[in-house]
Amino acid sequence: MYIVMASAECAPVAKAGGLGDFVHGLARELARAGHRVEVILPKYDCLRLEAIVGLEKAYPDLWVPFYDQGFACDLYRGQVDGIDCWFIDPQAPQDFFNRGVIHGEPDDPDRFASYARALLEFLHQTGRHPDVIHCNDWHTGLIPVLLYETYQALGLNRTRVCYTLHNLGHQGWVGEYILHQLGLDARRLMTADRLRDPGNPHTVNPMKGGIVYANAVTTVSPRYAWEIQSTAQGMGLQETLRRHGHKFSGILNGIDYDAWNPLTDQHLPQAYGPESLQDKARNKQALRQRLGLAEAAKPLIAVVSRLDAQKGVELIRHAILHGLERGAQAVLLGSAQDPLLEAYFRVLQRETAANPDCHLELGYDEALAHLIYAAADIMVIPSVYEPCGLTQMIAMRYGVVPVARRVGGLADTVFDANDAGLPFAERNGYVFDDLTPEALESALDRALGLWFDYPEYFRQLRLNGMAMDNSWARPARQYLDIFARIRVQDSA
Repeated sequence: MYIVMASAECAPVAKAGGLGDFVHGLARELARAGHRVEVILPKYDCLRLEAIVGLEKAYPDLWVPFYDQGFACDLYRGQVDGIDCWFIDPQAPQDFFNRGVIHGEPDDPDRFASYARALLEFLHQTGRHPDVIHCNDWHTGLIPVLLYETYQALGLNRTRVCYTLHNLGHQGWVGEYILHQLGLDARRLMTADRLRDPGNPHTVNPMKGGIVYANAVTTVSPRYAWEIQSTAQGMGLQETLRRHGHKFSGILNGIDYDAWNPLTDQHLPQAYGPESLQDKARNKQALRQRLGLAEAAKPLIAVVSRLDAQKGVELIRHAILHGLERGAQAVLLGSAQDPLLEAYFRVLQRETAANPDCHLELGYDEALAHLIYAAADIMVIPSVYEPCGLTQMIAMRYGVVPVARRVGGLADTVFDANDAGLPFAERNGYVFDDLTPEALESALDRALGLWFDYPEYFRQLRLNGMAMDNSWARPARQYLDIFARIRVQDSA
């Protein structure tokens, strides 16, 4: 099968969050299964070029209709971890992708509309006919619209679309002008059953367009699939998702078992696995030395997270302070884009700076993240909402017990140690429901109590988590099943 993956991100070359990990992990797993996979990305000026092998200009001067005229593009080709990747470099006066960032610009809808048009124009002009274009998040929501409204008639009539929703908190809202710039009929498309945003009759919703026009729609966990159809987590798209429920499903993400493996992790001073779990202690010692923490017989609570409202920042702060009160150590590694949240954690950093049992590292350091996972005993994940979440999966891979709120993908992967309805071998952490300090304390206190009073049971929870299969193998099979279902079948 020939699969094109369309995305704003692909780790490690262009990564701003979990989307990049998703595209990299799934693409590599599909390629390993013998399928032809091409990832097509914008050529940002902030690409990690050292991660691309054999980068070359392979298709110059692609003309792309856009606005009243259009622009030329150069297409570059290279490999990222063995994945075939193309990079679109538009020679447009707006310098769409020469901003030093992947996304977060005021004109993001224009930037990614230009990318959508260029991607399809590239497929059309080079005679590529993928079986499936796998589109991801709002940045690519206009690709299925353009495919069926324009490019099917130009020859891409056998290509089908699977569209994956990663976070409904961002839908790409933009004015009607964007349809005119893409040569689309705004009068026909700006209707309740197509691209008109449910909350604003004069706004185009690219994510809604992707849902309506795609042949299959997925999201990144079964629980999140239910939440966005049935609760306020749908962010206004609940009715659209229910209307298209026949083609909608939730598939739990995986993590990269090559990158996240305590037996082979090059960032660790001491490798370990289920059979050598006692060696994990050496990594705790190394982390304490690196961060200036006291050597003591105390559990280590960790937070490795983007610091924004979605992640439950007030509860993160509370978990750190409560854990310290209960005789634990606490470490945080996280970055905040919002200046107010940055200041919020800077205050906490100053308040705890003299405490030998606490360290807050504001920013992101890949090597330090690996060491924290290898050192920690408990990982706190108090998300307001969480489409999938990777932190809990990585934590369990490293023998860390998660304390997580029961939402989205957290509910699909973390199973409470006190859940008598499950065999003990399936229990791997502690969960809570209410978004309150009291609910968090209840779960965290149970985890700390087990660490202090029943160390063998705590060790077994670690092993239960390490035994879980959160690799990309199963999700890749599920996506292939969807691709096979929607692709055009050759007649006998």
